Amino acid sequence: MKNQDIVTAFVKASASQGANTDCVEVARTADGGRAVRDSKNPHNGTQFYTPAEWTAFLTGVKAGEFDN
Repeated sequence: MKNQDIVTAFVKASASQGANTDCVEVARTADGGRAVRDSKNPHNGTQFYTPAEWTAFLTGVKAGEFDN
């Protein structure tokens, strides 16, 4: 198994239901990282993040680093 093998189904946030349908889907990879793709265009490519990159992203979100 390769580190970037996707080992779970892609899921999207429950907040993307209804009128707010612009969203991404996330799946786990074999190395514990994440695969991310556009929910409206899933065949247009997938971005892969290592476990450390994904943790840094979540830490930044929780700290408000991406707030307007």
